[in-house]
Formats: sequence, structure tokens, C-alpha cells
Amino acid sequence: MSDASTTQRNGQTNDMNTNLDRSKKMNFLAEDLARAHMSSRLEQAQMARRGHQLAAARRLSRKAERAAAQARLALARVI
Repeated sequence: MSDASTTQRNGQTNDMNTNLDRSKKMNFLAEDLARAHMSSRLEQAQMARRGHQLAAARRLSRKAERAAAQARLALARVI
């Protein structure tokens, strides 16, 4: 009887180990998915920041061009 109960316990232990391995793999998959998602979100945020910076630089450039044109016009009026 002890051989049968040992075999039964070993079978349960193997089943538990298999379930734990599967559980660990699922957790690793979930972590990998979360990392990929966060990486994607960070990349999107960086792209948005670059877009905002580019738009601000263009606005400042246009403002500087207008100021330079006004300065030229004011100088032309003086002369």
C-alpha cells in the first residue's frame, strides 16, 4: 500500500509542479506584455513631446521672423 500511496503522492507532486511551471510561465508572459505596453506608451509620449517641441520651435521662429521684419520696417522709416 505504501508504494501505491507514494506513487499517488508523486503523481500529485508532479501535477502541482507542472501547474506551478505553467503559472510561472503565464506570469512571465503577463510581465512581458506589460513591459511591451509600457515601452509603447513611453515611445508615444516621447513622440508627442517631440511634436510639441517642434510646433513650439516653429511658432518661435515665425515670431522672430515677424520681429525682424518689423525692425527692418522701423529702420526703413527712420532712414
